[in-house]
Amino acid sequence: MGVLPAPPSLADGSTRDDVVRWVAEHLGYLTFEGPDGVRPGGFVGGQSAADAALNALDVSGYARRRNEVLPESRRGASRMSPYIRHGLLTLREVWDAVADAPADDRRRYRDELLWQEYARHLYARVGAANGSALRREQPRSGAWEGEPWPPEMRCMEHVVGELHDEGWLVNQTRMWLASQWAVRAGADWRTGEDEFFVHLLDGSRAANRLGWQWTVGTGSGKPYGFSRWQVRKRAPQLCRECALSHACPIEQWPDADAGPAVDGPDLGRGATPSGPAAVEGAGGTTVWLTAESLGGTDPALAADPDRAAVFVFDEPLLAQLRLSGKRLVFLAETLGELAAVRPLEIRLGRVVDELAGLELAATWTPVPGWAIRARHLRPVEVHPWPWLVVPGSGPVGSYSSWRRALKV
Repeated sequence: MGVLPAPPSLADGSTRDDVVRWVAEHLGYLTFEGPDGVRPGGFVGGQSAADAALNALDVSGYARRRNEVLPESRRGASRMSPYIRHGLLTLREVWDAVADAPADDRRRYRDELLWQEYARHLYARVGAANGSALRREQPRSGAWEGEPWPPEMRCMEHVVGELHDEGWLVNQTRMWLASQWAVRAGADWRTGEDEFFVHLLDGSRAANRLGWQWTVGTGSGKPYGFSRWQVRKRAPQLCRECALSHACPIEQWPDADAGPAVDGPDLGRGATPSGPAAVEGAGGTTVWLTAESLGGTDPALAADPDRAAVFVFDEPLLAQLRLSGKRLVFLAETLGELAAVRPLEIRLGRVVDELAGLELAATWTPVPGWAIRARHLRPVEVHPWPWLVVPGSGPVGSYSSWRRALKV
């Protein structure tokens, strides 16, 4: 397809509306909503926004309030995940930023950062196989009729609306939606995970799929039950506002046992791909950027501040995924700011075609798509991925066992 003009930069005085128009014009036909429906989500993209969020990070009270939903003023969630997902902030940077937090809050928050790292380790080990049941089949209650997320349930209406409008959810409501969809309603968890992936600004196949597999029980062996009890505890106003408050369809816990065991991927001891420990090769003239690593501290990008970079909007992949436009607005805001401070070319097309023939410098990335494209493109200079914990040879079958083996 070829080169696109750089997105407008918010740092140079452009507005979010300018970025929305850019996405609608150049990428709107690839979005879930179509060109006329492109809107921004609840987060501004770009390194400046990520740095501001990090500088303002205060996790005091996190251990007590991390599961609160409404009112929003009671929420303890840090809202850092979109910046972490796209490499604008590394897990190490966020880990270090809470070093002076109260001990229990620091421990709880860092445990969430380690969960993100575990998701990356698991994805690096099993790749696309994390889209199939890892340990057990999905439980089926078989008693639900109608839509998995019924809009007449105020809790579902509110949370699904937040997913679609903001592109972000607190972890508690992610579990509500996943459990309601798969454990109680018996709908295929993969379809629900896809719905999350379309809309979430922090959507990644690593963390998103792991969260669903843990909640549904396909990865943990124990389904998470969602009932009215959680809503009354975490967002009581939703029950008070609900037309079904006197006939709640989720009054009782769902009746769903763990599904039968499956012969999934080997999650025991074994090598987890981790990439090079030091820079391999030299002489890259262009930095290949991906959606996993768009921050100014991307190792390949930071190695030479004057070196040109390139980012490709993967047209075939986007045509298949049909992501919400708000996800592309976030990326465009990030790329527009980066293009304003260093040479950056934005391209649209098939990645291996758009980058063919370039002497690429790249940061190794723990996702299957990067490895597949790298085999074709053969970067001449590959930089290490900025792990919080470098993968070893231990088991990845459960977070708790993986966590116990760490020395952090």
